[in-house]
Amino acid sequence: MKHCTTIQIARFIISFSWLYHGLMPKLIHIAPLEQQMTASFGFNAEISTLITRAAGIGEIIFAVLFFIFYRSILINILNIAALVGLMLFVAVLQPALLIEAFNPVTTNIAMIAFSLVLIKELKAKPNNNALFHQSWHLLKASWHLFLR
Repeated sequence: MKHCTTIQIARFIISFSWLYHGLMPKLIHIAPLEQQMTASFGFNAEISTLITRAAGIGEIIFAVLFFIFYRSILINILNIAALVGLMLFVAVLQPALLIEAFNPVTTNIAMIAFSLVLIKELKAKPNNNALFHQSWHLLKASWHLFLR
C-alpha cells in the first residue's frame, strides 16, 4: 500500500468503474435499466440489446485506454465530458433514475472528482502544463468540428 499514491488510486477507481459498468450491466448481464435507456429512442428489443452491448464494449475500451493513458490531461477531459454527457442523457431520457438509490449522479460526480484530482496533480508537474494547453486546444477544435 506504500506505493498507492493519490494518482494511482484515482487511476484505478476510474478505470475500474468504466470496466465494471461496461462489463456487468451491459455484457455479462444486461440490466433492464440499460435496455430501457436505449429503448427510449424507440428501438426494438433486439436493436436495444445490440446498442447496449456496443456501449459496454466502448466502456471497456475506454477503461483500458484510461488505465494506460491516465497521465494525459486529454483523457481526463474526455472522461469528464463523457460522464457529464451520460448524466445529461439520463436526465433527459429517464429523469426518475436521478433520484434512485445508487444513481448516476453520485457515481459520475465521484469519477469527475477523481479526474479533477488527476488534472490538478498533472498540472502541478512542469512538463505537463504545455501538454494541458495542447490537449485543451485539441478538444476545443474537435468540439467545433463536431458542431458543424
